[in-house]
Formats: sequence, structure tokens, C-alpha cells
Amino acid sequence: MDLILWRHAEAEERRPGLPDERRRLTPKGEKQAYKVAKWLKKHLPKDARILVSPTERTLMTAHALGLPYEIEESIAPEASAAGLLDAAGWPDGKGLVLVVGHQPTLGRTASILLADEEFDLAVRKAAAWWFRRADDGTGELRAVADPNLL
Repeated sequence: MDLILWRHAEAEERRPGLPDERRRLTPKGEKQAYKVAKWLKKHLPKDARILVSPTERTLMTAHALGLPYEIEESIAPEASAAGLLDAAGWPDGKGLVLVVGHQPTLGRTASILLADEEFDLAVRKAAAWWFRRADDGTGELRAVADPNLL
């Protein structure tokens, strides 16, 4: 199984009267999302399953791919790493699952995949981390796509 963790791109700052889930991408964030989406589209298999948090900024990030996706409530902000892994079907699922989500959940999920221990790990805005299930059930990091390097 392959699992890609894609953090939403740069979003509007929090401000009074604007619910967190309604924050949209900034113009810079839209550019970031399209850069990473272009890279992902070159590498994703046609049968990839895409799970997206129900916030405006994650939906806009996923929209840059131009592919069908599922909105997954269990990966909304403040989701647990265990909940994300369960939603994705890790480690026994088949194929590739792409999750578009939030910090700190994505970093904590990456730490479990890399070190079999949960801790805070920074995942930059709009970055995508691609893992493959290793024989021992942990994750092997295959690639990182960062919009600043693409």
C-alpha cells in the first residue's frame, strides 16, 4: 500500500467572524496547490483513492488535482493520527491513498510511519509526503514534493 499525506496550501489568516473551516487559500496558496498537483498527477495511478478533510482550504487544495475525491470527516482539523491511518486503511489496504489534511495530524502520522512513534513533525504547507508500506509494516518514505522546490 502507498499513502500520500498532502498538507493544504497556504490559507487566509484566522480572523474574527471567519469560521476556521471556511478559510480559503490565498493566491500564493493556490499557486502552491497547483504546483504540487501537477507533480502528483504525473505519478498517481489512475485508481488512486483521494480523501479530503471537509474544510474550504483542503477542498481547494484537492481541487487543483482535477480528480474525484471523497470528503472524509474523520480527517478534519484536530483529527488523530490513528484516525487518519484507519480512514486510509493503513497498513493493509491496497493501492494508493492520498489524504489532503492538516497539521499537526499529518506530521504525527508521518512520525508513526517513519519511527513507529507519535510525535510532532513539521510538514510544510502544500507539501506532499509519499510513503510505501515496508515489509515490517512501517512506512518507507519514497518522495517529498515541496512547492518551493518544484
